[in-house]
Order: sequence, then C-alpha cells, then structure tokens
Amino acid sequence: MIDEWAGAPPHAGIRAASDAATVRETFVTGSHSTACSDPTTHRLPLPAAVDRRRIVWSYAITVGLYHLVALLALLPWCFSRTGLVLALVGVYVFGGLGINLCYHRLLTHRGLVCPKWLEHGFAILGVCCMQDTPARWVAVHRRHHEHSDRQEDPHSPLVAFFWGHVGWMLVENRDLARLGIYDRYAKDILRDPFYRRLERTLLYPIIVLSSWAVFFLGGVAASLLSGGDAAEAGRFGASLLIWGVFVRVVLVWHITWSVNSLAHLWGYRNYDTGEQSRNNWLVAILTSGEGWHNNHHADPRSARHGHRRWEIDLIFAFIRVLESVGLAWDVCQPRQPLTATPTVDRGAIRQKRGL
Repeated sequence: MIDEWAGAPPHAGIRAASDAATVRETFVTGSHSTACSDPTTHRLPLPAAVDRRRIVWSYAITVGLYHLVALLALLPWCFSRTGLVLALVGVYVFGGLGINLCYHRLLTHRGLVCPKWLEHGFAILGVCCMQDTPARWVAVHRRHHEHSDRQEDPHSPLVAFFWGHVGWMLVENRDLARLGIYDRYAKDILRDPFYRRLERTLLYPIIVLSSWAVFFLGGVAASLLSGGDAAEAGRFGASLLIWGVFVRVVLVWHITWSVNSLAHLWGYRNYDTGEQSRNNWLVAILTSGEGWHNNHHADPRSARHGHRRWEIDLIFAFIRVLESVGLAWDVCQPRQPLTATPTVDRGAIRQKRGL
C-alpha cells in the first residue's frame, strides 16, 4: 500500500474505494478532496455541529484542575531542582515520544512500524500526557487533515486563536462523538486489543494514577534513603508529583496545542497545500520537529517533518536511531521534492483575517 500511494500528490483527493482499508489509507496520508480548492483566507465560522451551550465537563474540569495544581509549583515549598529537571526532560520523553512520535507519526499517519511492545510502551507515555486515548487522538487528527482550515476542521485557528488552541475541546461537537468518529477514522487502531482496553476498561485512569504514584512515591523513597525525615520525604515527593506530572502535562498540552494554533497562523511555507499550515521555528523547537507543519501537511505520511537541511527534526533523528538498531522499519520519507522558495509570513495574515 505504501508503493501504491508513493507517487500520488499529497492532496490528490479520496480515491473511490469499497473497502475500509483504502479509506483508512486516505486519512493516514492526509489526502482529501476539499483541499484542492483555494485555501480559506478569512475568518471561519464554528463547525456546524458545535453547540457552545453544552460544555464538555470532563475536559473542562481536567484542564482547569491540572492548571490549578500546576500553579502550586510557584510556591517555594513545592520547588526542587529535581522536580524542575523532571518536568523539562518529561516534555521531551512523554510529549516527544508519547505524542509526537507514537500518537502522531506512528499511529495516526503510519509513518513507521515498531514492535508492538515498543509501540504500546510509547502509547503509555502518550496516555500520561492526558490527551485522551490513542484512538480518540488519531480520529480527531485524521479529521483535521481531511478538512484542514475548513468549517468542518475540529480546531482551525481561523475561527479564533483560542478556539484552535484549546477552546474546541471544551464544548460539544456532534461530529466528534466517539462512536461515529471512531467508525470513520480509527477502526484500524481499535483492531489492537490494547487500544480497545484503553477505551472499554479502567486501564486509562489506572495508567494515569500509576504515573502519579511513581513520581510521588519515588520522591518519598529517594528522600528517605538519603536520610531525610518523613516531613521532608513528603515535601520532596509532592514536589516531584507537581513538577514531574502536573507542570509537565500542562507544558506538553500547550506545546501540542501550539501546532494547531500558532503553526496555522505564523511562519513560512515550502508548499502550497490548499490550507494555512505554516513552518514555525518556535513550535519546531518546542516540539522537536512537529512545527515544520506545512511540510507535514504536504506529505502527512512522511515520518520526517524537516524537509530542508536546516529544518531540524529531533523526533525523526530518534526514529533513525530506532531504525538503525532494528526497532523501527518501513520508515516513510518525503515523497516529493521541494517546489517553492520559502515564503515568510510575518503576521500579516492574522490582520488580514481579523483574528
């Protein structure tokens, strides 16, 4: 199937197909018919299926609670250098490997293949980022590629910056109802029993709560073993929990969300992709390569997002390491040469759209 699609233009449109596997391939590669028209250059309305009066309380409470707990990091009692290091390293371990590599490049776009034990290990790191189950994340992202920067896009910042960044998650969108969106976009993911268990059992919250326990109890144990008393051990454990879990999750959230918001508003373009994706240096640095978003929309299946020599992609570098030791194969490379000189957008597009 890789060979079948290798020569197709990145937005060639959905091929006629009777089997679900071919339809899935359309979403994996990002091909869709609507992107062939001229890109939207004005403010978009909300998706038609959105009801702003209906709050998704499970998301709203989770987002609010994590931000509130993360603010405790500002208290001197909660600070530790070890906690700070764990938060910063965790951004790249949990966010980089769990979300950017596993949820995005491996599961959503099938840009590489790994042993199942390693894939599931990466997926557990993604679960610890509190960005929902792999099937849900994949389904929403595939829908984004099918309708990018059109009204049906779940999170286009052309509606509003806050909407594209986080607001889209907080209100009901009937088009994102789990059963419907899974049936259309994530059947291949749910064929795996591990991902089905994350949907149907308590495995997801068990993983999340277990990660809390690892950081807190690890801090308590380390403090006691180094001679600290119970009070100091509790303080150090709480510090690692707040910084290593809550601060890290909030940082990874905003870094991931910046791809949806910043990288569709500011930056330069190597390709005319029929929507407003941008290559954004800041986002690329924060996400270890996901910020080369225009490149990604031009060739979604490619596991390599940096297409120019100076577009550094640390996630792809890690994938090459995995490939060199036999832990990754069928790694997809960009399938078309650069066809344009980078055009820098200095923010005028935002004024043009009235955002």
